[in-house]
Amino acid sequence: MGFDNWDEVRTAFQVARLGTVSGAAEALGVHHATVIRHVDALERRLGTKLFQRHARGYTPTEAGRDLLSVAQTTEEQFGQLASRIRGQGEMVAGELVITAITGVAELVMPVLADFQQQHPALTVRFLSDMRIFRLDYGEAHVAIRAGAAPEEPDNVAQPLARIRSGLFASRDYIERHGMPDGLNDMMAHRFITAEGPISRAPFHRWLTSEVPADRIRVRVSESRALEAAVTSGAGIGFLTTFQTAGRDDLVEVLPPRPEWDAPLWAVTHVDLHRTLKVQAFLQHLKAAARTWT
Repeated sequence: MGFDNWDEVRTAFQVARLGTVSGAAEALGVHHATVIRHVDALERRLGTKLFQRHARGYTPTEAGRDLLSVAQTTEEQFGQLASRIRGQGEMVAGELVITAITGVAELVMPVLADFQQQHPALTVRFLSDMRIFRLDYGEAHVAIRAGAAPEEPDNVAQPLARIRSGLFASRDYIERHGMPDGLNDMMAHRFITAEGPISRAPFHRWLTSEVPADRIRVRVSESRALEAAVTSGAGIGFLTTFQTAGRDDLVEVLPPRPEWDAPLWAVTHVDLHRTLKVQAFLQHLKAAARTWT
């Protein structure tokens, strides 16, 4: 397959990135029929299906994800090459895709907003989910992950911060049920914890091991719901120090412990790690993260 097929590869890359023919057509400035024709022609030439077609759009197959990975890297390299040829060097411009675990948006979004003010030609996409985005398939430039150090061989993982958490209750809850005096005294209280992916956090594991199951009266599947449950007086639950900073409607029941900390990592793919855009954002992110703890 030669250089004359690049338009088809570029079209398929946009379909994989955006998930729909109409989205790719708009991004490329072509008719949707052209997008379909390019994808069909490329699949015939490669002798394999690049996408699963369904009512909501197009989902890449394994071959399609491989194509996305190569095309993402190639697009980045072409962008850098074009900038160098124009004599401008690399620029912090175009699209910057950041993925993060749920619950850190209020930390990360101010950092992104400030970074974008410094680089107004930049378009930011912030994708928050508990699933692990595939950097090797070009799904993001930088991923912010929690827990043990990521070990994918082609990724670069850098320590970012340690998020501290303690047990909190609303002031209203304490007025109604009293302030627990130590762990044994807490056995008469109501607790809130998590289920699903966020329940793997060390403090949630501690709570479910220390508190009888019949005292856990509320379970939630995402961090903002947990915060809302504690704030509304439904029980005692874990909140991070950045969620509770400066709030007078919450009472600390147990202070943070080191074993409850959640390490955060900034993860990049080796192919994009040294690009100016990624390096500039990483420096900005790490400087901001020093203020999070």
